[in-house]
Amino acid sequence: MIGRLNHVAIAVPDLDAAAAQYRSALGATVGAPQDEPDHGVTVIFIELPNTKIELLYPLGEDSPIQRFLDKNPACGIHHICYEVDDILAARDHLQSTGARVLGSGEPKIGAHGKPVLFLHPKDFNGCLVELEQV
Repeated sequence: MIGRLNHVAIAVPDLDAAAAQYRSALGATVGAPQDEPDHGVTVIFIELPNTKIELLYPLGEDSPIQRFLDKNPACGIHHICYEVDDILAARDHLQSTGARVLGSGEPKIGAHGKPVLFLHPKDFNGCLVELEQV
């Protein structure tokens, strides 16, 4: 069911500084900022040969990323994203094993324009997991 690693998301308190660090210190290809109001974030993707890094910055006062940064002011890994072929089949299988899907359980459209779901971190060794249909 699980596919390749799509990205690792890092919550940052200064999006421009984080993007500049990846660009200048690491020589990475850094995308443009994109607002994702449905998720309460602004994202920048760092393109790597085998995956991506997603920099997350709060968008709006109710942003879940702001709450994460309030608890982790030094930044940190927020979630990892895996690809799946069929997000509804993956959801149904995971729920049948006792895994909890966050929110309504219905996929939302993510930053790549594809359906995504998030899985409760307590069900995955303390790690928030995002599934993205490819």
